Parts: sequence; structure tokens; C-alpha cells
Amino acid sequence: MIVDWETCVGCGLCIEVCPLQAISMAPEKKASISEICVDCQACTKVCPKEAIGPSPEPREEGVKCPSCPISCTIKVGNTGACQRFVNREGELIRNIPLQSYEDVKEIVGEDHEEVIRRPLITGIGAGTTYPDAKPAPYIVQSRLKGIDVVTVVTEAPLSYSGIKVKVDTDLHMGNEGAPVLIGKKKVGHLCTEEYGSKILSLGGVNLLTGKDGIAVAKLIVDIANQKEIRLKVEDGAEMVLQVGKAPVIDGETGKRMRVGCGSASMGLFGRYFLGAADEVIVLDAHLIGQFTEHAAGRELGAKYSGIRLKARRSTPGRYFGEHGRGWGGTPIEDPLEIIEGFNIKITKPGMTVLITETTAERAAMFRLGKDRKFTQIELSPKAKMAVEMIASNCQPSRVSAVFIGGSGGSARAGVTKIPVKLNQAIHQNRAKLTVGGAPAYILPGGGITFLVDVEKVMVRAFTYVPTPATVVPLEYTMRLKEYLEIGGHKEKIRKLKDVLKGIRRDF
Repeated sequence: MIVDWETCVGCGLCIEVCPLQAISMAPEKKASISEICVDCQACTKVCPKEAIGPSPEPREEGVKCPSCPISCTIKVGNTGACQRFVNREGELIRNIPLQSYEDVKEIVGEDHEEVIRRPLITGIGAGTTYPDAKPAPYIVQSRLKGIDVVTVVTEAPLSYSGIKVKVDTDLHMGNEGAPVLIGKKKVGHLCTEEYGSKILSLGGVNLLTGKDGIAVAKLIVDIANQKEIRLKVEDGAEMVLQVGKAPVIDGETGKRMRVGCGSASMGLFGRYFLGAADEVIVLDAHLIGQFTEHAAGRELGAKYSGIRLKARRSTPGRYFGEHGRGWGGTPIEDPLEIIEGFNIKITKPGMTVLITETTAERAAMFRLGKDRKFTQIELSPKAKMAVEMIASNCQPSRVSAVFIGGSGGSARAGVTKIPVKLNQAIHQNRAKLTVGGAPAYILPGGGITFLVDVEKVMVRAFTYVPTPATVVPLEYTMRLKEYLEIGGHKEKIRKLKDVLKGIRRDF
């Protein structure tokens, strides 16, 4: 790459994004590119003046890396933009050797030993430690595989809690960051999108302790207990959501979750696209794929169609999409809108184009006429097969949720007299936290912040109190020796068999 100093304004944006620090600011306040440049073109994507482009002079030979769509050209002794591969005497090799599990196990950390992976009893129906100056309602001990194990259970009120709702759909829900409402009450916001899903972040301590906290607490619990709820995204969609069910967005029931973005579809179904049409375009709000220009198409021997797309190019055959209520979650209502034009030297009359969504719920095929206009035609048998292959690999559109809570508060007093030692035992895998018997993921760092899949917890196990706070069944399981070392309530330990004998089941 080379900088046109007549056009460059010295803004420095290219320096900020260069992954190899190959760009510097010359004394003349103009960008200058060094010999370690690999033509990744990160700089061209941010240059406001389009002052950076290919050098007119042939560059020193390097090896073109095939490991991603960027296709860096790496000179001897240098690495590519990702800094994974180095050119050693004309051969690209990984600059970190293959690691076995033994190489990394100290970093990964050993999982909980088998005897403490499951609680002896759950916190469901246990009652509470409140006001937390007293021991937990049940501290039980049993012997498993020759080892004395203790489980401490409680139903803990958690002001620091919320829920993340995952909606597997391409249907447009609103702008990222937009408030989520019940009536006029704000209960969360539309969070980041993940692969084929929209994420709602609901609750959290700031909303729980706000003026609408009780409504927030009720919402969290209703979702966790798999009840149907109705929400509205500000300036966006109205939604009917229920964990385990298909979402209803603005009255439309979601059917399929996309199997991959438009670009991913090229690699996943490229063999089916060959022969299905002269060009295949997969529409997607994130990355639109164009088969004959894409690396997967070239790898499979597809010949470039000459068609140009009306979208911002990422890398060959990969184009950034936009959000909307049209095809593939884009604003496109007529699939032909994606075609900006074509090269008349390459794109000949009779050429066919298959355009489909990432879910294959809609697909259309077109033929270019002698008048240089596309006319819709029936899908060919091979085109139908390609579309059916995409559809058959899509999962159903559904709603799921992960409860997030902070259990590092005063309820720890019901477990131990030295609360920090409980924190340490949890993070060091010497004690196992479960929620209603379900495994929980512990967020790293301080405190005890956990995530749990609500579908793995018994319905009605989550409740709330109008303080407001959610109430969650928690279990801490560890060796008896460990429990005593962290300052546990030794005098309150009961035998598991004795506890189970006294359980009432007549209601």
C-alpha cells in the first residue's frame, strides 16, 4: 500500500487501526507506510480521504496467506495482520506450536472433583438465611466414595440480579442499546446481537432499586419461570416471549434461526451453490455473501459472475449488511435491490442469479435478458436443493434465558463465618455453586457472580420479594474438611439421611 501525500490530511486514523504498526506519521504530518505492510487494507477502511491505495510499483515478493479473507502478503521474516503466521524462508508456519492439554492445564484449572459436582440437596423449598446473621436453613453432610461432603443451601434474596434473554431470530427488534419497556416502565435494553440471535439485558441492580423495581423483579422471575411476557423496544418491535417457545415479533412468529451469516453460508453450502446458478447471493443484516467472488467459491472453482453488489465491501465476496424488516433482516424488500450493476464483458445474457435469505425462508431466482434486465424465473432443481439444504440446517427460532446473580452478599454469613474464604473456595474450584441443582458458570474476578440456564432449573423455583429482590435457590457443595477450613457452621451440620426423613411432601 502507498499513501498519496497530496490527499492525506494527517488525521492518524490509519495509524490507530494498523495491526502491525506499519504506519507512522512523517515530519511532514503525512502518513508513511513501512516495508512490513502486508496489504491487509485496514487503513483503507478508515481513511476519510481515500488517500491510501495499492502501490504502482511491484513490491518485494511475499507469500499470500490463505488462512482468512484478508489474504495478507507476508514477506520473509514477517507476520501477517493477525500475527499468527510467520514467513520462514518462503513457508508460512504457525508461530506458536500446537499445545496439548498438558501444556495448558495449569492455566485452564482443574474442574471440580467428582464428589462435589452435585449438591446433596437443592435450595428449592429450603427457606432462607434472612436476616443472614443465622446459619443457612440446611447444612447437610453425607459420605460419597469414602469422602465426607457438605452441602449448604438457602433461598437467597438477590438485589444484584438480572436476566439475559436470547431470541434466535433474524426478525428486526430495534436499535442496539434501545430501552426495553413494559408499558412506560423501562426494564432493560436491547443488548448486543450474537450469532443469529438478539439479546435482551433485563433487570440489574440499578433498575431493581429504581422506582419501577417491583415490576422489574416480577419480570425477571416470570421469564425465569418460563411464563409468557410482553415487551416493547423503544422505537422498535412489540414482542411476546416465552422461554422454550418461538418468539412473536410485531405479530410475526419466528420460524428459523439462521445457520450462519451470508458469508458463512458460502463455506457451509458452497458445493450446493455450484451449478445451482451462475451466481448465488445470500442476504444477511451482518454479512452478505456473494459466491463467485468469495474465497469459498474460488476454492471450489466458481467463475466470477461480474455482478457488483450495492453494499459496503469487507473482503472479496463479503459485504456488510444493514438492519431492517426485509429479506434476511435487511431493509431490502425486492431482492434485486442488492445488485448495483455488472461488468458487461463478463455478465452475459442468460446468466442466472439465486438470491436467498440466511434462513432460506425466502428465495428467488432470476435470469438476465438481452435487454440487460433480470427477470424472475422458477428455481431450478439444483437451486431448490441448495435452498432446501440451507433450510434443513437451520434450528427452530426460540427464546432462551440466562439468569445472572451476585451471591457474594450477606447470605454468605449463613454459609461461613469468614465470607472471603467462601469466595476464594468457589473461584479455586474447592467449592461448587449450583442453582436449584443446575450447574452455574462463575464469572472471574471478585465476588461470586454466576450465570445459570433457567431451563435447567425447576419451574417456580425463582420467586421475588417486593424489597425488591429476586429469590434464588443456591447450593454450596464441598468436602467437609474444606467447609470447616473456611469457617463453616460446624455445629449446624446434619446428616443427609436424617434431613430427608423429615421432609414434608403432603402439599
